[in-house]
Amino acid sequence: MIRSICVAGAAAAALLSSAEAAAQNAVLYGLIDASAAHVRPVGGPGRDQLDNGNLQRSFIGVRGSEDLGGGLRAVFKLESYLRVDTGNAGRVDGDPFWGREASVGFSGSFGTTVLGRVPTPLWVSTITFNPFGESIGFSPSVRQYFGGAMLGDTRWNNALSYTNNARDALRIHFAANSDETTPTGSNGHNVGASASYVTGPFAVAVAAERIRNSAQPLPAGFERQIVLQGGASYDFSFVRVYGQIGRIKTEATSDARTNLYQLGASIPFGNSLVLVAYGRAHTTTPLLGTTDQTTSIAYDYFLSKGTDIYLAALYQKVSFVSTGNTVAGGVRLRF
Repeated sequence: MIRSICVAGAAAAALLSSAEAAAQNAVLYGLIDASAAHVRPVGGPGRDQLDNGNLQRSFIGVRGSEDLGGGLRAVFKLESYLRVDTGNAGRVDGDPFWGREASVGFSGSFGTTVLGRVPTPLWVSTITFNPFGESIGFSPSVRQYFGGAMLGDTRWNNALSYTNNARDALRIHFAANSDETTPTGSNGHNVGASASYVTGPFAVAVAAERIRNSAQPLPAGFERQIVLQGGASYDFSFVRVYGQIGRIKTEATSDARTNLYQLGASIPFGNSLVLVAYGRAHTTTPLLGTTDQTTSIAYDYFLSKGTDIYLAALYQKVSFVSTGNTVAGGVRLRF
């Protein structure tokens, strides 16, 4: 692991120095999130632990571009998750080193098109329309989609991604990956798209994905998974409210359907935010129906533009299983 980190550091340094020599520009950036927590998972015993990335996963990245003239730029991005509690790379063991993103492509008046390992449209929509963003520790939406019902990852390997200009009121995001054999097999291409409309304090989006391959284990007889999601938010100045609704259909030896919805709010005052969210996911199979209900609340205080401290709590109830809860206090620093 030490050797991998040294190699990554050398690569980043080489990228930065070569960028300067070729009149390019490159930036080293990242985020560190660590917290002390008491965790009692559903169906398990409670324990005290030091956690990484409860409010936002820690990562380090380098991105850059080169002006090719005529408004066209070559762009790249390399981002690696890291676990500040142990010093290991990745979200979990087995994650690729540049697992958050590894992409290269072009950007211009047409938007941005890149190739590589990229975030999926559904992931971007999910974290945009809930008050906890990409928090795997406390966002009901992230936990119920990507920690539960979803079979695809938040990123796709061997993919092409297109986004139009972020300044446009109507925003389009498309991604597809190639049908390459993985250790778990492959049934075809993954395809996903989202369209969002942002005007003033109001934003709304729809997203859809068809998942047919994954680097993660797939259930027996897996054919495909179809995901549909709608989200919206409105900023009333004194509170921003969020809503999401979605459906996931899994076609395999044992088919499954999951209906999900989430309601949340972000309440600013002074240098602080109060975050609240409730999410419900109901899954039906030929033999059983289960419901996951998750409620979260957090207090986030900003010491500066780049550093904040937080207290957060989560309560979870799953059908036929005991309840679970998490309480954590941590610090997050962006650089």
